Amino acid sequence: MPWADGVMRHLPYFCRGQVVRGFGRGSKQLGIPTANFPEQVVDNLPADVSTGIYYGWASVGSGDVHKMVVSIGWNPYYKNTKKSMETHIMHTFKEDFYGEILNVAIVGYLRPEKNFDSLESLISAIQGDIEEAKKRLDLPEHLKLKEDSFFRVPKGKIMNGH
Repeated sequence: MPWADGVMRHLPYFCRGQVVRGFGRGSKQLGIPTANFPEQVVDNLPADVSTGIYYGWASVGSGDVHKMVVSIGWNPYYKNTKKSMETHIMHTFKEDFYGEILNVAIVGYLRPEKNFDSLESLISAIQGDIEEAKKRLDLPEHLKLKEDSFFRVPKGKIMNGH
């Protein structure tokens, strides 16, 4: 696996940032809602991190920690000159959480980014990614990261009290 070196060196990778509005594709076209990070969080990713689909843990604010998959990819909106990072949390939230702080621990890599010839094949690939991520996150070495102190965010102390 030639791409494994650039990928694995940085994992687990922890980051957090405020949830911003994306392109509105995730929920509307795919039925798979995603949370988007602001540019500066994406810009801070290790420069040599491979694009593709990763899995790990995520929480919103000081809420519960859930399984997630995250796509790190070239952003077509910016003519693929900027990376984007879209996180799908495996939990049904009652409402949107724009403006909230999203805490993410990326623990493993699923597959490289690829193009799909139809919306259906994209959706079925994402559903496959989600199933695979669920299984892998049950492994003891990944499960323990769910309890990482990174996720113990004191209420009201997130991002300078905002």
